Amino acid sequence: MQTPDRYAVIGNPVAHSKSPDIHAIFARQTGQNMIYERLLAPLEGFSSAISNFIAEGGKGANVTVPFKLEAFEIASDLTARAKSAGAVNTLKFEGKSILGDNTDGVGLITDIVRNAGMQIRGKRVLLLGAGGAARGVMLPLIEQNPGGMVIANRSLAKAADLAQRFSSSGSVGVSAFGELKGQFDLIINATSASISDDMPPVPVTIFGAGTLALDMMYGSQPTRFLRFAAEHGASVRDGFGMLVEQAAESFFVWRGIRPDTKPVFLALRP
Repeated sequence: MQTPDRYAVIGNPVAHSKSPDIHAIFARQTGQNMIYERLLAPLEGFSSAISNFIAEGGKGANVTVPFKLEAFEIASDLTARAKSAGAVNTLKFEGKSILGDNTDGVGLITDIVRNAGMQIRGKRVLLLGAGGAARGVMLPLIEQNPGGMVIANRSLAKAADLAQRFSSSGSVGVSAFGELKGQFDLIINATSASISDDMPPVPVTIFGAGTLALDMMYGSQPTRFLRFAAEHGASVRDGFGMLVEQAAESFFVWRGIRPDTKPVFLALRP
């Protein structure tokens, strides 16, 4: 039997990742001869970890916290959506080429619109955080034509830099966490606070009965951010759906086949 093609999710931490389980289901569903594993990279050793994986026959990788900006730097070729994001979560290795892509945005939008049933057009959207995770979803969110969009971040300057980066695509406001005004229809937590079960110091007034609060993190229990949002009337959704949908897009980038995500939700939904 032919040796299976190797793929991996690379991050630090990475032991919690459900990506190997997701891609195993995709591979069985589509008849692809491949394996997908977890690869823990040292915080100062991402580039070496990628080089070693390629040398061992790796065909592609998903990149997670905290290496998405480094993945952008090591890519020899970039897709348009990776260039706009300035961050990469999907790498494809062909010969000496390293293609960098970003499937986070399409994963998020697909989960919100198709799985959660929320149309973003005309809605008031708040994006918490201004790092690599936020960058990856900015343009896809703007392209949904929200009624207004605000980036809130601990560093107002960093939020302003991110808004300026996408100013040619649409007008985006900026705010410090504690200075947010009014209620939002969609609030997306793209900060890393949930890794330590912390949350951005946002006012309770941003949540309401019509709010969908989505945390890009996922786990067996709701994050502190989601618990707080639910306590103040919001509907909540973790990042598992985004993970599954971005994984399907990555699978398409690597294999040229778009898998059905429904069986993954049935098998793995926490």
